[in-house]
Amino acid sequence: MKKKILFGAATAAIAAAGTFGAVSANASAPAAAPAVAAKADASDQNLRQTTHLTIEAATKAAQATLDAAEDENQRVTVAVVDRNGNTIVTLRGDGAGPQSYESAERKAYTAVSWNAPTSVLAERLAQAPNLKDIPGTLFLAGGAPVTVKGAPIAGIGVAGAPSGALDEKFAQAGVAALTK
Repeated sequence: MKKKILFGAATAAIAAAGTFGAVSANASAPAAAPAVAAKADASDQNLRQTTHLTIEAATKAAQATLDAAEDENQRVTVAVVDRNGNTIVTLRGDGAGPQSYESAERKAYTAVSWNAPTSVLAERLAQAPNLKDIPGTLFLAGGAPVTVKGAPIAGIGVAGAPSGALDEKFAQAGVAALTK
């Protein structure tokens, strides 16, 4: 019996020493050289600079739009989207209808997508009725593009006034606020 206990203790001691040696050997080995980062050399022909509204500018435009509507006692929602149609900011005025939120975003998206006021685009439906089938668009007056050097960088959409002409008038007030 003594031989078995002694043999077991010796085996455990050898295993512990081997583990310690392996850990010590790994700790003292030099660290592997870091992998070389892939270097992409993107030349100017592969890059394009674009202009985007900041959140501050989009908020300024949206607030100016909402203020113009409130000055005429209208309850509207205003949305500002970027060039890709992503919403930057949406302000829902007190008392604006529940449908106005989505309508404002879709008008803004439509205006920036075609770089034209949505009232003009609504008139084009007579010649191209399939335009209304494009997802995310709304061909009703109330959207205005924001442009720099003629190129669209954002869209402002307004919904909730009793007419599209009023919605668009308020959207234009937002565009004008960006030039001040």
